[in-house]
Amino acid sequence: MTATAIAAVIGRELRALERELGKYRTEEEVWILPPGIPNSGGTLALHAAGNLRHFIGAVLGGDAYVRDRDAEFSLRGVPRAELVARLRAAAGIVDSTLGRIEPGVLDRAYPSPVANRRVNTGEFMLHLASHLAYHVGQVDFHRRMVTGDASGVGAVSPLELPSAQPIEGGGAG
Repeated sequence: MTATAIAAVIGRELRALERELGKYRTEEEVWILPPGIPNSGGTLALHAAGNLRHFIGAVLGGDAYVRDRDAEFSLRGVPRAELVARLRAAAGIVDSTLGRIEPGVLDRAYPSPVANRRVNTGEFMLHLASHLAYHVGQVDFHRRMVTGDASGVGAVSPLELPSAQPIEGGGAG
């Protein structure tokens, strides 16, 4: 597994999250909290962007981003355009950071403890990708609940992976 492959999967998930945000009918629906649901689509988008900017951009890449995790979960009413801008900024940081790390970095310890543990950088990058995918699924469920629209956005499509190439003569998948 390469860092650029991990970046491609994270990018796919961020694009799916952006499509999810676009399927809410109103700005207000993004922030509705149905009973039993602790986080709105907007909250999860803020958290996804902040999480990636912190763990990949700041810690791994050394950029100047300073995370405010509490704000990720307390801000309300942030316009979708700003949420999308934050997701796109996170995607850019992921691409630039993972696109320039030296060979072998994924095999070494992550530069900072995670949950008071030392973890392998490659494993942690895969964890961040699956963490993001989990939240994209939560946003999908939230959006369907508050809008009543059961249609999907084409999330987790293998067709969005950079290695996806058509097979001559068709083929099943």
